Amino acid sequence: MISAYGASGPARVNPQQAERLERAWRTPQVALTKDRKTELIGSYSTHEGDTGSPEVQVAILSERINYLTEHFKTHAKDHHSRRGLLMLVGKRRRLLDYLKGKDAQRYSDLIKRLNIRK
Repeated sequence: MISAYGASGPARVNPQQAERLERAWRTPQVALTKDRKTELIGSYSTHEGDTGSPEVQVAILSERINYLTEHFKTHAKDHHSRRGLLMLVGKRRRLLDYLKGKDAQRYSDLIKRLNIRK
């Protein structure tokens, strides 16, 4: 039977790899902090207490998409996260399509504010 460490015991890691792994565990990378999310909600909300309008949702998704895009510049082979990125892009696309059909002016304003389309 293969244990949690693999078939031949614990994995051996050279000192450089060990230091890199230790740094990665010590400094957690957070895609969207609570403060940043609150700031986005306040900036893109359409009325007081608004947290679920398409503008707010698209702004939060865009922030997460930008974070993952930067993540892939250093982690090109992270295919599991790439799937998550594609799902976020699809969700943002559907929200933008909904907003475009509902109110084209709000759609165009949001696109300009987020600088999504070139």
